[in-house]
Amino acid sequence: MNRFLAEIEGRAFRIAWYATGNRDDALELVQEAMIGLVHRYGGRDAGQWPALFHTILQSRIRDWYRREKVRSRLRGWFGRGEPDDEDPLEQVPADPAGGPERQMESAQTLSAIDSAVRALPLRQQQAFLLRAWEGLDTAQTAAAMGISAGSVKTHYSRAVQALRERLEEQHHE
Repeated sequence: MNRFLAEIEGRAFRIAWYATGNRDDALELVQEAMIGLVHRYGGRDAGQWPALFHTILQSRIRDWYRREKVRSRLRGWFGRGEPDDEDPLEQVPADPAGGPERQMESAQTLSAIDSAVRALPLRQQQAFLLRAWEGLDTAQTAAAMGISAGSVKTHYSRAVQALRERLEEQHHE
C-alpha cells in the first residue's frame, strides 16, 4: 500500500490542484483520499486500488466544490476575496542537464500545457487527467467520476480536442 500511495501522490496532487486551484486544498484532498483508501479498502486486491483511490478523490473534489460554493457566498456577503496562492510550477527545480535555452523552452511548454489543462471545464479536465495521466480505462473513470461511460468518452474527446486546438494556437504564436 505504501508503494502505491507514494507512486500516485504526485499525480493525485496535480489532479486535485487543477480542480481546486489551491495548493493547500489539493494537498488536503489527496491526504483525505489516501486515508480513506487505507481505512476502507486496504485489504482489497492491489489491482483495485487505483480505481478506488480515484473514486474517493473525485468524491472529495465534488465535496470541496459544494463547500466552496457556500464559502464563496459568505465571502461575497462579507466583501472578502481570496488571497493569491503561489504557483506550484514555480517551485519545480530547473533541470541542471539543460542549458538556459532548453530550460526556457521546457518552462514555456510546461506553462502552456498547464494553462491549457486549467482552461478546460472541470468534467473534461478530470476525464482527461484520469484517462491520460492515470491510465484508467473508460469504466474505471466513469466509476471514479460517478458518470456513465458514454459521458466519459464525450468529456475525454472534447478535452483532447480543446487541448490540441489551444496548444496549436500557442505554438503558432
